[in-house]
Amino acid sequence: MASKKGNRIQVILECTEHKATGQAGTSRYITTKNRKNTTERMELKKYNPILRKMTVHKEIK
Repeated sequence: MASKKGNRIQVILECTEHKATGQAGTSRYITTKNRKNTTERMELKKYNPILRKMTVHKEIK
């Protein structure tokens, strides 16, 4: 289990396009962010293997 020491926390990024299509499965990535420097939710372009293209992945709770 990851420790909650310091400002660095683990976040989960989920594909927004895949969610909208209604297909089975999900594309999720786990990464870390600095809570002090990045207070808003992260949004990155990552590869979705199910859709086979680069898509926008947003941070979920």
